[in-house]
Amino acid sequence: MRRFTSFNLVALVFGLAFLYLPILILIIYSFNASRIVTVWGGFSTRWYVELMHNQSILDAAWVTLRVGLLSATLATFLGTLAGLALVRGGRFWGRTLFSGMVFAPLVMPEVITGLSLLLLFVAVNFDRGFWTVTIAHITFSMCFVAVVVQSRLLSFDRSLEEAALDLGATPVKTFFAVTLPLIAPAVVAGWMLAFSLSLDDLVIASFTTGPGATTLPMKIYSQVRRGVTPEINAVCTILVALVTLGVLTASILGKARAPARAP
Repeated sequence: MRRFTSFNLVALVFGLAFLYLPILILIIYSFNASRIVTVWGGFSTRWYVELMHNQSILDAAWVTLRVGLLSATLATFLGTLAGLALVRGGRFWGRTLFSGMVFAPLVMPEVITGLSLLLLFVAVNFDRGFWTVTIAHITFSMCFVAVVVQSRLLSFDRSLEEAALDLGATPVKTFFAVTLPLIAPAVVAGWMLAFSLSLDDLVIASFTTGPGATTLPMKIYSQVRRGVTPEINAVCTILVALVTLGVLTASILGKARAPARAP
């Protein structure tokens, strides 16, 4: 049995500090009473209150929320279909090409994805705005949903489906009564992951946005270029809380109903 040595402990502490210390400092300074973000003036929730009266940030947050909810829902639907096709579709013609096209956005640089979508919207003369940002977010987030659903389907006990079919259930009824409830945690986890990715995206949204469709990350980035304000720290803290909640929920749901390992 391997021992947890002091070297492992030091490496773990430094690793976690490197990852999370900047975020912790940002959260602490979001409760800073001083207007100067680098000077601690005492604990206060003043900037969270003022944030609620900043109409431009609230408008950007509303756009981000609508884009996230809609794109995550549609990406979950398409990603689930893609996962089913990859696992249950057998060895159909073009399967390798289909698999590569589904997972390509996972490794594609965001700049290339955003630029290619921009060229597409310009080529088809599609006005950029809310819908172009939503379509872009569906494009890059559905592959993450497909990965989550595919991994759940690969560990799925198909004897349950075969039993339902033997008892006279149709394939459609078997899917909705047996398959879908059992893969539901993976589907919900995929939705949460897609929503978190949409909430966090800056690069692709910057390429595909238009008038009246400024997302919250774009708003924060434009304000940070003129200097960090305490309100920005408060907004970022709220985003960190939302993303953390989404990731934790997705992780918990992804492990739910996991098949028990053989002793």
